[in-house]
Amino acid sequence: MIGVGKAKQYSNVLDKPLSKGKQEVSLSAFSFLFSELVQYNQTQVDNIAELERRLEDAGYSVGARVLELLCHREKGNRRETRLLGILSFVHSTVWKVLFGKVADSLEKGTEHEDEYMISEKELLVNRFISIPKDMGTFNCGAFVAGIVRGVLDGAGFPAVVTAHFVPVEGQQRPRTTILIKFAEEVLRREARLG
Repeated sequence: MIGVGKAKQYSNVLDKPLSKGKQEVSLSAFSFLFSELVQYNQTQVDNIAELERRLEDAGYSVGARVLELLCHREKGNRRETRLLGILSFVHSTVWKVLFGKVADSLEKGTEHEDEYMISEKELLVNRFISIPKDMGTFNCGAFVAGIVRGVLDGAGFPAVVTAHFVPVEGQQRPRTTILIKFAEEVLRREARLG
């Protein structure tokens, strides 16, 4: 008989293990949903800065949830306590889960001690976006900046996170840089931990 076997019985739904499930989402489905998110928010605002802020806020809630999920699955409910550890976690683990690969680069700012940059040649949220002339410097990377801010805040590393286009010589499209500027308290804590 098909289906006859010993299935493990759980007395409570909370006792059931979390399945990893299918970890990929169709690129066309994501593109459509993200496009709808951008279009909806575009009708609710008057300027580009407000649109980017709304996208960042949407990304923030995603980032908070991603942190919880990954800390449970990958780290046995442990979180990073060091600055370089959390940056490496975002650059590699979070990026790989969200975009299927590690980010192109993670760099420390040369001008300021509290700045770090994650750069991506072709960020997924900007890949299929064409920006009208009247929207100038609009960057959908604000959504990803919100995700990064959500992960960092949830892990206890408050920061201001913004997305910027950086022109690359010899390429038509600029790369996207996620600029992370940590709060002073994070740097003090890191210095104390030595």
